[in-house]
Amino acid sequence: MKPIYSSFQEAVEQIKDGSTIMVGGFGLCGIPENLILALAKSEVKDLTVISNNCGVDDWGLGLLLQNKQISKMIGSYVGENKEFERQALSGELAVELVPQGTLAEKIRAGGAGIPAFYTPAGVGTPIAEGKETRIFNGKEYVLEESFIADFSLVRAEKADKMGNLIYNKTARNFNPMMAAAGKVTIAEVEELYEIGELDPNRIHTPSIYVQGLIVGEQKKRIERLTLSK
Repeated sequence: MKPIYSSFQEAVEQIKDGSTIMVGGFGLCGIPENLILALAKSEVKDLTVISNNCGVDDWGLGLLLQNKQISKMIGSYVGENKEFERQALSGELAVELVPQGTLAEKIRAGGAGIPAFYTPAGVGTPIAEGKETRIFNGKEYVLEESFIADFSLVRAEKADKMGNLIYNKTARNFNPMMAAAGKVTIAEVEELYEIGELDPNRIHTPSIYVQGLIVGEQKKRIERLTLSK
């Protein structure tokens, strides 16, 4: 059985200043929102965050931006976050933008123990500056190093007490690969089951990648709400 934390504050208290963290989700879909809230209430700072984007101004990772807890953001999309844009343009926040497919593969490779790989994405652009390139079958590729993190914060729909995880539809997004690429992975889950109650054929993240669990209810906010007239 994996540790099951009694509070979100307890779940994140091992994250210290200067840590590198991966945070699952795409926009506001599948983010570990309560773990992020707990980090926002903590005094931890100087974080390097690896995530597809940085939430919105008043939710998700945007809350950590407001508190100036993030010193470097690695992602593929600035999105709707005006504070992200402001801090990046003012030089308050270091930003590394990575093509989305490359970002996904850098994380997946890190979890698989692959230190680097070649990709055609970014060849001939500033992304490739200072990086090794090679020609394969007449086409140029750039070498990208993989990512690992001190901590990965992920969100799942279901888990058993061993830490096996099941994600809900598109909330799966970056969560499985980040769970594998964190030295310590903490999973925020909606439903917790006894060992053996989940169908082994439906498991997305095996328990070996998970070091702790926390059960909580999410608000599941929508990033951009569109209503018919």
